[in-house]
Amino acid sequence: MTGYDARFLGPDDAVHVPLPAPAPDAPPRTLRRLDHPHFTVLLDPARRLAAATGVMIDGARLQPLPRTGGWRLDPQAPEHEQAGPELYHRNALDRGHLVRRRDPMWGTVAEAVAAGEATFVYTNAAPQVGRFNQSKELWNGLEDHVLAYAQAHEHRLVVLTGCVLAADDPVYRGVGIPRRFWKIAAWAAPSWRVPDDGGPVAPAASLRAAAFVLDQSPQLEEVELRTRTARALAAGELPPLGPFRTFQVPVADVAALTGTDLGPLPAADVLPAAGPRPEGVPPSGTVPGGWREITAPTDLRV
Repeated sequence: MTGYDARFLGPDDAVHVPLPAPAPDAPPRTLRRLDHPHFTVLLDPARRLAAATGVMIDGARLQPLPRTGGWRLDPQAPEHEQAGPELYHRNALDRGHLVRRRDPMWGTVAEAVAAGEATFVYTNAAPQVGRFNQSKELWNGLEDHVLAYAQAHEHRLVVLTGCVLAADDPVYRGVGIPRRFWKIAAWAAPSWRVPDDGGPVAPAASLRAAAFVLDQSPQLEEVELRTRTARALAAGELPPLGPFRTFQVPVADVAALTGTDLGPLPAADVLPAAGPRPEGVPPSGTVPGGWREITAPTDLRV
């Protein structure tokens, strides 16, 4: 199966999860769709990074295989639309997988190997600070924790991930470096359907979703941050980043941060509503009300 399928969670329209699309009131932009085995990348050619990715995870058919392959340019997109190896050369940036290597690795061995190797295209990479901490470890394992704690139908999960491409991201080597990344896990939970005509109750499925933000904004006062960023960029150096913090956030906040239409996901949010949301997009480095910092898997609400 090549590319993301909105019907992966089941045939019922109630559990269809389409890929994100630009919100009707957002500034117009072009996204390039790049299909790979079991996942899709939506590339923002102007930013040279992925606005979103979508991967299908069949937890019952995962293949725990060793890593093969290495990072390479995506043959489906022009080289000038990708943030390639030059962005990561001799600095503290890591190539962060948006679609994790092991997430699409299911099916036959050949299918799993092809899917895992496909995740090493630069269109699936995000520039992230190289320093590793517990919060980054949690971020990398969110899919596993959701599968472990959520009662996902047939152990299936879809995960949408992307960069928060903000207008004020510092530009380094011609690429705006995102300070936030987002991830939404969605699954079908067992439910019951009550017919309108009073007929017998029937088994069904209902959509559930949990959203997360990984923040690598430096914890600095605004004036100091602006000064340090300007000084670093003028010297051709990497702007200040980190440390990582992971939050569980309302799905609606991800839609606001990214200017995207997330279809049925905001209504399927497992995080209780925190009241009216503030207008506008919260600036990098601030923590809006309703965001819950995740420091251990037991902090997750699924």
